[in-house]
This record gives sequence, structure tokens and C-alpha cells, in this order.
Amino acid sequence: MEELATVIANAARKAFKNLFANGESFYYCTLFTTGEGHEPYISAWSWEALEREANNPTTWSRDSLHKGKIDNVVLSKRKELMKWSYVDSPYYCSGEEHFQYVKKLFEARPSSAQLDEEKWLIEWQLRLEAMELAMKILDKEGLFSLNQARELICILVEVMPPDEINTQIAKRLNEAYNLALQSWLSEAAE
Repeated sequence: MEELATVIANAARKAFKNLFANGESFYYCTLFTTGEGHEPYISAWSWEALEREANNPTTWSRDSLHKGKIDNVVLSKRKELMKWSYVDSPYYCSGEEHFQYVKKLFEARPSSAQLDEEKWLIEWQLRLEAMELAMKILDKEGLFSLNQARELICILVEVMPPDEINTQIAKRLNEAYNLALQSWLSEAAE
């Protein structure tokens, strides 16, 4: 597991560093996978990106515009819906090219179709643990405090579709006093 975690950490480090070079203030960084345990990728949100995306008139419906202006109530709801969505982020799968070796390693491992349910659960858990360890490695290096104080960013390992394991991992990856974690727990946790 440690070897797999190191490979994931190396890919995620490159992807996050490239992303963080934009100088924005991030509040959410995730390493996500599917319920089938496919290779992980990153996603993130910064306050600046949330503002840009929520205010982007090209993605607004006619009904949410009033005389060419965005309705403030709709804008607030839109931000609320986007805030913790890995897939709605403009940084979804950012640095995907860095995960090619991770993809090969995951594809070389046994799949759910090749294992019985009990053995697949063990394999799936190993993959999640490797991802969690990778995020811990990057956190210990100080990666997540490059553009903001660490307590202002929630780092996650997420399974999609959402699973309650996401909340357990979030609590292990972030200190209880972390302001971003507290927001995530009240607004998005399973």
C-alpha cells in the first residue's frame, strides 16, 4: 500500500503544484475515485474560481436572468450548489496527465469483476487507504498551505457517488478546528 500511496502522492503533488501556481486561495482539494475503485484524479475549488463560475453568464438560463443581470438569490443558491462539487469545478481532473502511471498500476490490480465480494472489498479498501496516505504525505510536506493557511482548506479523499466513508476520511485528514472542514461537514458531508 505504501508504494501505491507514494506513486499517487507523486502524481497528485505535480497536479496540485501546477494548479496552485495560479496564486488563488483554495478552500477545497480532493483526490476522488469511483465506487468501482478506478484510478484517482484531483479536483479543487478556490474562492476566486467559485466567484467566476457562479457569475459566468454563459452558463445561466434565461429564467435566472433579470434584465440581463443575475438574480442575487439565484446566484447565492448557485454558489451553494457548486461550492463542494468536484465535477462542477473548472479544476476537475486538473493535471490528469500526471496520473498515467497511477492508471496503469490500478489497471494492473485485480478488478471487482475478477474477485469475489469479500476480496474486492479488501482491494477497494486498500486503494482508498493508499489515496488517504498520499494526501497525508502531501499535507505533511505543507503542499496545502502554499496559497492559504492550512486551516482554511479542506482536503478530502472522496468516493463518487458520495459515500459516508468520505466523512470519516475527511475527519482523519483535517483537524477538528479546521474552518473549511466545519463548513464541508455542515454543507456537504454524507
